[in-house]
Amino acid sequence: MPTELLTLPADLRHSNAAFCLSKLEAQIRNSPDAEVEIQAGNLSDFDSSALAVLLGCRRQAESLSKTLKFKHFPTKLRELAMLYGVSELLVESA
Repeated sequence: MPTELLTLPADLRHSNAAFCLSKLEAQIRNSPDAEVEIQAGNLSDFDSSALAVLLGCRRQAESLSKTLKFKHFPTKLRELAMLYGVSELLVESA
């Protein structure tokens, strides 16, 4: 099964979160693939808005019956997800 690969930007904060979410949602919506992977390995400067973006992508994929996978979360993003109680919604794929 083909997988659409999407990448988070290095900087994902409140100031650019809405734009980033809009772009990623469009990519998920327009992907012909049933599986979409979001890679967060480039993410270096971020705040809790990054979690909101990832959760928004998850909602978009679910609404289209697509499988969404997350890869390469920085340690600080994992810690932030645990702090906000959303780590079970943003499980990284192996």
